[in-house]
Amino acid sequence: MKLYELLANSIAQSIQEGVLCRGDKLPSVRQASASRNVSAATVLEAYYLLEARGLITARDRSGYFVTSGTINIPSSPAPAILNQLESTQVDVSELVFEVLESIRLKSVVPLGSAFPSPLLFPRANLAKTMASSVQIMDPWASVDNLSAGDVNLRRQIALRYMIDGLHVTTDDIVVTNGALEALNLCLMAVTRPGDTVLIESPTFYAALQSIERIGLRAVAIPSHPKDGIDLGAMERAIQQHQPKACWLMTNFQNPLGSLLSNEKKKALVALITKYQIPLIEDDVYGELYFGDKRPMQAKAFDTEGLVMHCSSFSKCLAPGYRVGWVVPGRYTKAVARLKLTTTISASVPAQVAIAKYLQKGGYDKHLRNLRHTLVVNQIKFVEAIERYFPEGTCLTLPQGGYFLWVKLPDEVNALELHKLALNNGISIAPGPIFSAQKQFTSYIRLNYGHIWDARIDEALSILGTLVFGLISSSS
Repeated sequence: MKLYELLANSIAQSIQEGVLCRGDKLPSVRQASASRNVSAATVLEAYYLLEARGLITARDRSGYFVTSGTINIPSSPAPAILNQLESTQVDVSELVFEVLESIRLKSVVPLGSAFPSPLLFPRANLAKTMASSVQIMDPWASVDNLSAGDVNLRRQIALRYMIDGLHVTTDDIVVTNGALEALNLCLMAVTRPGDTVLIESPTFYAALQSIERIGLRAVAIPSHPKDGIDLGAMERAIQQHQPKACWLMTNFQNPLGSLLSNEKKKALVALITKYQIPLIEDDVYGELYFGDKRPMQAKAFDTEGLVMHCSSFSKCLAPGYRVGWVVPGRYTKAVARLKLTTTISASVPAQVAIAKYLQKGGYDKHLRNLRHTLVVNQIKFVEAIERYFPEGTCLTLPQGGYFLWVKLPDEVNALELHKLALNNGISIAPGPIFSAQKQFTSYIRLNYGHIWDARIDEALSILGTLVFGLISSSS
């Protein structure tokens, strides 16, 4: 263990034991360097790691302060409870479109957005890379790599898998128009209209829309805000409904923020292997972790090619470029053919630009800065919710990503709150859009992936006032 990690762990232990309490100021870098007999760089690395864990935060010109340890809001809403594991015809698109259409205006504070702020990404560097790479691009590149994708980009993606300990070759990867296309191609490759698919409850609304569009049925499996899907319920659903696939987020699930442990991922893969059911693994938030290292993918435990691992650069590097990918395992040929017969190829200039950006280095530095911003934002959001929201509010404290799943008092109707918030120039994502059965009527999802400022603080204050108002009107 490195010296800065030892120092960080020592400070973390003091926080956990109550020696350092929330609001306490840590010694300055110079003071800590002198008292611990280590370099200033070591102290800075330790403080940065503690920030990434959400234990401390920096305040402008004031130093570092403890942020965890005594948050009064309960840290986890209750898991989803379903009376029975029913197969459901999905019909959510109209509600989802209504909600999404209402949050597109720039004048609206985007707490309901599904994307982090575009200002958090290296737009200028990407633009320069795009300009230079397109000028020297082989004219045959636009046709040579259909439809698997640019070979240099696939090589860079394969290298990142190698760093994570997975053996993936360039031939194992199909580049797509964002992760959503990858997920849809996987779903189409292994299902036919009328088939049943297992999903989490709550789940990402785009999964519900895809299931609805293809004419599939969904079985929602209860998931816990901290450790994810209930594997016991999942096996019962498999035995009862014989699903053709399951679509799950294993790392920082949207909207819960839950993270499956390595042991649970291994058990999940063992379960789908036992019943030979393909797993569509949606892993678009895996790089946005707040801990020491990237959480493993379920794909890491797959020995039979049943896990179809999907990811993207849209949430962590280049949202508008729409470049994602999938490692489809035993379904690679089927997915590649579907890609060729639908959209043929992702944008070649965008692929070439991202490949060159990755080759030049700097991606991991960008990710460190982005994760730092997100963890500080999470802390500020939690503190604001604690200030402005009523007693009885519960929320998740995810270890990555940029979503908070908030349980409001039972009297609050999330759809009504959504409309009131919009009238005040604030968007939220109401709970029912994350459920095939329109559950979670008193839940909302908040996006802390936008640069914190007075406007966001005021929006959370107004939102809290609206919640109080709904409670008063119901009594």
